[in-house]
Amino acid sequence: MGIDFNVAVTELGKLFLAAILGGAIGFERESHGQAAGIRTNILVALGACLMMLLSLNMETLFKHLNTDSVVRLDPGRIASYAIASMGFLGAGAIIKGRGTVRGLTTAAGLWLVTGIGLAIGAGYIFPAIAGTFLSLVILYNIRHLKPFIARDTYTILILRFEGSNCLIDRIRDILSEFSDVSIMNISLRQSFSPATISYHIRLVGKEINYCSEMIDRLSKIPGIIELSWEEGNVP
Repeated sequence: MGIDFNVAVTELGKLFLAAILGGAIGFERESHGQAAGIRTNILVALGACLMMLLSLNMETLFKHLNTDSVVRLDPGRIASYAIASMGFLGAGAIIKGRGTVRGLTTAAGLWLVTGIGLAIGAGYIFPAIAGTFLSLVILYNIRHLKPFIARDTYTILILRFEGSNCLIDRIRDILSEFSDVSIMNISLRQSFSPATISYHIRLVGKEINYCSEMIDRLSKIPGIIELSWEEGNVP
């Protein structure tokens, strides 16, 4: 089967464009320290474009078959499986910490790059370019709005004191001075040799940025020997 030079050039151009657009999104992810960076996004875009080109050429590959053949063609099947399988790769980019889930944007970006590659392979060049441009605007600029969005922050405050005197009322009084923070629950741990008492206090507040003042007030409680913060689980 001969190769149509014009078709080959067109398909090669689509592959190069998919690589460029995927690399543009990958560059933004790479610059923010994500593992799925330039190379991953380029490969995803190239693979998606190649799968779409294959889907579109299925009819050409099997046009010699007649109506009596058992082969039934579905040009959209390969593309649909490309989108579905991207979910597995995207899931690998998501990391769940104690209080946060990271990598969701990267996973969504991989899914988007798959769509861009498929669109280019199908010949929808302008929507693919427009989608890439909009995604880059969102990735580079929406993050600057985050400081202006007050979000709930969950933390665990750990206090350890010498002796066995219960100081929970004193601690509650200090924490009540900060109107933007609420106590979710308190657990107590007591040791007898040597005699110490520890409080694990789960707090929720809007971007706890007053911790230095809170620490200063708590550190003045008599008998305190340890004070620490931990990231809390999001309920």
